[in-house]
Amino acid sequence: MKTLALLLLWCLLWVLCWPLALLALVLWPLLWLLALPFRLVGITFSALFAFLHALLMLPARLLGGAMRTTGTA
Repeated sequence: MKTLALLLLWCLLWVLCWPLALLALVLWPLLWLLALPFRLVGITFSALFAFLHALLMLPARLLGGAMRTTGTA
């Protein structure tokens, strides 16, 4: 659904201003390649924080502490 909406918006841009639509079509892969390292860093940090959370919660899990996600039990 998101892809269809993007395609329709691009077609509307093509009708209104075709040079800008062509520029967007050419620059999109370049911007994606420039953003790729930042995505990889984000994935790495997310995995690191998940690992640290699991490591810090390990003693509580081993001792049988219940992890509560809601405010009241």
